[in-house]
Amino acid sequence: MTAPDLLTVGEALVSLRSAGPLAAGGPLTMHLAGAESNVAVGVARLGHRAAWVGRVGADEFGEYALRQLRAEGVDVDGVSRDSDRPTGLMFLERRTADLTRVQYHRAGSAGSALDVEDLRAPLAAGARMLHLTGITPALSDTAHAATRWAAEAAAGAGIPVCLDVNHRARLWSRADAREALNPLAGYASIVIASTDELDLVGDPGADESTVVAELFRRGVDTVLVKLGADGARAHTPDGVRHTGALSVTAVDTVGAGDAFTAGYLSGWFDGLDLAGRLRRAATLGAFAVSSPGDWEGLPRRAELSLLDGHEAGSVIR
Repeated sequence: MTAPDLLTVGEALVSLRSAGPLAAGGPLTMHLAGAESNVAVGVARLGHRAAWVGRVGADEFGEYALRQLRAEGVDVDGVSRDSDRPTGLMFLERRTADLTRVQYHRAGSAGSALDVEDLRAPLAAGARMLHLTGITPALSDTAHAATRWAAEAAAGAGIPVCLDVNHRARLWSRADAREALNPLAGYASIVIASTDELDLVGDPGADESTVVAELFRRGVDTVLVKLGADGARAHTPDGVRHTGALSVTAVDTVGAGDAFTAGYLSGWFDGLDLAGRLRRAATLGAFAVSSPGDWEGLPRRAELSLLDGHEAGSVIR
């Protein structure tokens, strides 16, 4: 089997979405969700080889998740089917274009039972990049150990690691997240975080430049700081570059951060310079917020040019 460009590790969920308040009833629509699988889909749609590894239940929801990923060209050969635990579910209600409320039914899920043995063979097959998030290690002790092992094994094998902090306050406290993610960042080549997440991979209370400088000393090559509607900052040893978000009408902001990551990694696989990687990241983020769903509106490669007329400011200092 050909090694993928991108190997992602995490939990895939089935999302049941409502256009209004759940308490009012009404129809629910079924979707695939999960930060790591979102990134895998975004990368695969742009023509790269992507693989997702995790556990799903031996149930209809697990089959649905795998069918969706296969349909998007994501390799799921390494996924484990768990006959003892269900596939995780989430219920999502849209209140406004940029405000959603989520209820999770993932305690004791198949995804939370991820362990090191699930990852040995997929990682041994090789990849150009391993992508992890701060969600998976929050699911359980075994998932935490598996994430740490994967990062250490990949780094030891010369596979770059991309870590998206992606803190979920419902899963763990900031103190617990910092205890797990700060060491994990030491294995990463790329660290991605929003401004309020940076202290989880650095000293509490430290400013952005101090956290970034410490990450560089630990071997990180690039720190991407997501700024929402204001775009993003990219820190490298050569300086700081800011890119603005593309101007589009926001319909649904869920999945925008994962789309940004997928666009950046796609540019990395294509050998684009930093400005090109950031432009592609901003482009995928714009597509994501312009359509309902986590990943459904992400573009194919031929569609990237559809937003060429939309401006995003970019400066370097």
